[in-house]
Amino acid sequence: MINILSSQNSILSEFLSEIRDMEIQKDPLRFRRNLERIGEILAYEVSKHLEFVTREVITSLGTAVVPVLKEQPVIATIMRAGLPMHQGVLNYFDRAQNAFVSAYRKHHKSGKFDIQIEYTSSPSIEDKVLILSDPMMATGSSMFLTYKQLLENGKPRHTHILTVIASAMGVEYLKKHISSTDYTLWVVAIDDELTAQSYIVPGLGDAGDLAFGSKL
Repeated sequence: MINILSSQNSILSEFLSEIRDMEIQKDPLRFRRNLERIGEILAYEVSKHLEFVTREVITSLGTAVVPVLKEQPVIATIMRAGLPMHQGVLNYFDRAQNAFVSAYRKHHKSGKFDIQIEYTSSPSIEDKVLILSDPMMATGSSMFLTYKQLLENGKPRHTHILTVIASAMGVEYLKKHISSTDYTLWVVAIDDELTAQSYIVPGLGDAGDLAFGSKL
């Protein structure tokens, strides 16, 4: 299932417009905070599809019966660009266990690149709900390889993949490589084009650099 949240007008569109805006991007604090807020909204939407149980809560005046999460999900992200968005998800699933995967593009002289994964920190995700977030999904290969890497720590009951901007190619790549019954994709916007260097157009640029500064 693919959920495109920009298909309906909401405050989410305001945050999306700000992280795309070249002038507003000059403030990295605001850029990170907008990614965090988008992560919070996506976490809220995902929560509607999780399992709940009823619980009796004692108040000062009586007893209230309220639904609460049956269990916390495991939330994961790709370092470094995914960290602000991950924080937004963690703000809502504040007792969740966390997983981090270091993945990057290793470019070659030919102009092509491979996705390199160098570090993984993850609890067991066996029979858990996994929420995997990363702000940009260009070709889809980083997201897929990160998901595949996390599977070494167990088979999740279901995976929710969260991204802010995806390319149409990236969405199709996930469809081809992950069974449709295993994941749900949550995306704010889908852009049609990729550059020759596999950057999304119009996209927003390099999310990691905009959040944390340029790298060597």
